[in-house]
Amino acid sequence: NICNRVYIIRGQQVMLDYDLAEIYGYEVKRLNEQVKRNIARFPEDFMFQITKDEIDFVKSQFATSRNRNMYEGQEGGRRKAPYAFTEQGVAMLSSVLRSDAAIEVNIRIMRAFVSIRNQIYAVKHLNSELETIKAKLELLERNDEDNLEAINDLSEDMRKEIDTIYQAIAALSIKDSVPEDQERPKIGFKTSNKGR
Repeated sequence: NICNRVYIIRGQQVMLDYDLAEIYGYEVKRLNEQVKRNIARFPEDFMFQITKDEIDFVKSQFATSRNRNMYEGQEGGRRKAPYAFTEQGVAMLSSVLRSDAAIEVNIRIMRAFVSIRNQIYAVKHLNSELETIKAKLELLERNDEDNLEAINDLSEDMRKEIDTIYQAIAALSIKDSVPEDQERPKIGFKTSNKGR
């Protein structure tokens, strides 16, 4: 699977010379010889040699016995660090290798690069949508907390008003009442009978 041989190194999608040689049906040494004969076609943004740390990173992504032997310089391995080819570098390989099989393989590789790029875009888009949803949920939670606090404040105010009403009713019921054996004062206007 070509997609499994595409790595992200230095922020770019790349394929390593070993994988490319295997896919194209070349020995690594022969592929690199063809590249060196046409080195002017492979500037730094098309091809670069990876560092030991980058080799370790590649091994951690795909820890196969092929990778361990290939990159550690063990028996059957190589002494130089592999070359990484960017998408443009892989496209340039088809012009250097000059065979019908190389062109066909190159088309498949280009499609793999596009597929991976589309997957990365889809993941970034999905992450962006998830961040938007997360922000909206946090806003709703904050609004709910504010609403709950407002309801609690309203409940406290209502409780105080009800207490005030009860106190007023209690004050009215406790009002000094006149004992029953005492005559109640008469209520009304007094008129004088003197004028009759």
